[in-house]
Amino acid sequence: MNTVLELSYSQYQTVYNVLSFALASMLATFIFLLAIQGRVLPRYRQALVVSAMVCLIAAYHYYRIFNSFTEGYVAIDAGELAATADGMKYALVNGAGFNEGYRYVDWLLTVPLLLFETVAVLALAPAVRKSLLLKLIPASALMIILGYPGELAADNGVKAVWGALSTIPFLYILWVLFVELNRAAKSQPNQVGKDLSGLRWLLLATWGVYPISYMFPMFGWDGADSFVYRQVGYSIADILAKCAFGLLIYKIAREKSFVDDESFANQEYKAAPSSS
Repeated sequence: MNTVLELSYSQYQTVYNVLSFALASMLATFIFLLAIQGRVLPRYRQALVVSAMVCLIAAYHYYRIFNSFTEGYVAIDAGELAATADGMKYALVNGAGFNEGYRYVDWLLTVPLLLFETVAVLALAPAVRKSLLLKLIPASALMIILGYPGELAADNGVKAVWGALSTIPFLYILWVLFVELNRAAKSQPNQVGKDLSGLRWLLLATWGVYPISYMFPMFGWDGADSFVYRQVGYSIADILAKCAFGLLIYKIAREKSFVDDESFANQEYKAAPSSS
């Protein structure tokens, strides 16, 4: 992993603010998903609990990432302009450093859970559910494990090898999501089917950010700007893949609750505030 030794004031503030925003987003979504449990039928609450766990795990790791960043980079004297924002510089403290490994620990825990909640919210037959999970969960863990050595590698050849190996389970996961899960979801209500399609495309769009950022050094994009772009890309992708994904899981669970139990739907409609 290429280490960036110095950041400008604007670069430091960009990373600082995006990490702070990601942490706040994860915590807010975690609280919301726990508080909203009673608005869906019990059979769908497991998916919401798992989604809340994903956000809590991510919030913890963003707290660690944020601390690692603020402790790793400190303001230094940049001469006469040091007192101004344009002249301020931040240098990596010797012996400390910024720990990118927190992200991989987070992904190793949350990516399998994201796939689990996708299957759980559909309330499929036990055999179908088990079959999908046995395909998705091991593949997702393997994808993260194979990507980590490449993230640490300074040599682009080594990075490319580990990146290619990590891509194999990634493509397999996409195949399961877009082919087998589509087959399993045909029995779902029409709107749920549309939302499920949205879930899969959201995963594809957000997960696509990770390999692009991973390959920055291989494209010759290095240095402080590359570091900032990577942190911003990873953080925004995490917010979409965890927070937005969790809210969409809640939407599907609520729609399925209304379809499954008409009395529950009527009760919820009566509880909703009047538009008048």
